[in-house]
Amino acid sequence: MSQQAVWITIGAVAQILFAGRMLVQWWASERAGRCVVPHAFWSLSLIGGGLMLAYACWRQDPIFVIGQLSGMFVYGRNLALWKPEPAVSARAAA
Repeated sequence: MSQQAVWITIGAVAQILFAGRMLVQWWASERAGRCVVPHAFWSLSLIGGGLMLAYACWRQDPIFVIGQLSGMFVYGRNLALWKPEPAVSARAAA
């Protein structure tokens, strides 16, 4: 496999992970019956964004690099701040 093919694969996997975070968020919100942002959303954002940053560096695209770098700070900070919500008992919910 050529170096270009490897990087194209990395870019494609990054895009799939990054787009997949929206499906995770949608599924979690549907299950909860309200808007929620689960830990997996921020994890996929950080992993997908990191891979896209690597791909942007390989492409030597400064605009793409700056965009991905700014997102990485947000994703990392949200992971650091994330705390699971306490479980609500059925009796307390009623």
